[in-house]
Parts: sequence; structure tokens; C-alpha cells
Amino acid sequence: MTVRSRSIGNALVALAASLLAGCAATPSRIDPFEPMNRGMFQIHTAVDEAVMRPAIQMYIDVVPDPVRQAVSNFFNNIDDMVSVVNDLLQGKIDKAGNDMGRVMLNTTWGLGGLVDLASMVGIERGNEDFGQTFGVWGFDQGPYLFVPILGPTTFRDGTGWIVRAAWGGPVGYIPDVAVRNVIYGVGAVDLRAQLMGTTKLVDTAALDRYLFIRNAYLQRRRYLVYDGKPPPEKEEE
Repeated sequence: MTVRSRSIGNALVALAASLLAGCAATPSRIDPFEPMNRGMFQIHTAVDEAVMRPAIQMYIDVVPDPVRQAVSNFFNNIDDMVSVVNDLLQGKIDKAGNDMGRVMLNTTWGLGGLVDLASMVGIERGNEDFGQTFGVWGFDQGPYLFVPILGPTTFRDGTGWIVRAAWGGPVGYIPDVAVRNVIYGVGAVDLRAQLMGTTKLVDTAALDRYLFIRNAYLQRRRYLVYDGKPPPEKEEE
């Protein structure tokens, strides 16, 4: 049996044990499915360590920094387009104008988004998404979920993922399926590469990696929904 097979096998055993222990676990308001989520996290970790991290590290080692930065800029430009839509849905007209300005500048003079000229001249990214929009509209975040490969989310943010996937953004309108899928694949590789530094931090700093990731994710999403000024949190029951 290979190391990969043993890692994935161990994760499946951990998932089964977590599910069986679910009845004995104390439920949490923010994470009522914690036993299941921990099992999913174990599966994610096994696949990530055996397959994803080595592949992404190879990408980082082989592809020069300027090329990787250009790839990141390209996908950030697409995210800025999505941000414009969510700015408008949230009634943030000034922010929508800034994000639209970023898209226009980077798409035209920035070689289709490969060069982030907007940041160079001080136009900050809006970073709005559908999950944040639902939060601004008053929808509760719902239970926390951990999805293998995709990572942490909540019912609200997961619904935002579905909306984004259904719309597809500008890439979704590319008629050639093969080209479209390649772009999606490169985007996933770029995103994982950007998270490598965070992964190393979690590995070295966290006693309980699951709790560290969960709490960091929920705090960041709350910060984003309230544009950096969240109200006091309700005490955990």
C-alpha cells in the first residue's frame, strides 16, 4: 500500500469515527456538524498533503514569480468584475465605481488584467462576493461547513458559491468548453498557490488546526460583511 493510499485510508477511518462519535459531542451554535466537519477536514488534509501540496509546490518552483503574479492579477481582475455586481446589489455605489474603474484600467492598459495598474495608482480592491451580499441583506450565516478540496464555508457563503458557479462570471461565457475548463483549472491552482504561506503558518502555529481554520474563517467573513466594523458578537450558548 502506498503512502497516499494509507493517508486517504486513515482519513476515511477518522471520518467514520467522527460520525460515530457525533451523538456524544456537544453541539455548537456555529458548528453543529463539527464531528462530520472534522472528518471532512481529515479527508481534505490527506488529499492536500498527498496530491495538492506537491503539485502546487512544483508550480511555485517551476513558474517564475512575474508569471505567477500576472496569473494572479488576471483572476483578481475577474473577481473585481464580480465585486462590481455585488457592490451594486449592496447599494455601495462609490465602491462599485472604484471596482469598475479597476476593471476598466486593468483590462485595457493592464493587458487584459495581467498587470494591476489600478493598485499601482492607489485604487483598492473591493473584494465583495455573493456571500457578503446575502449577509448585508440580513441572511444569517447558518452552520459552518468544511468541504473537502473547497475548504471552509457556511450555508450562506456556500449559497454564494452556488450563485457564482451558476453565473460563471465572464469565463462562463467562453464558448469553447476545453478552454473554459483550462482557465478554471489554472484559477484553482493559482488560488491554492496563494494559500501556501497561510498553510505553513497554520501547520506551525495551531495546536488544533481545525479550530484555528474555522475561527479564522468565520472572523474574517464577519469582518468583510460589516466592512471592517462588525458589531459585538452574541455570546456562545
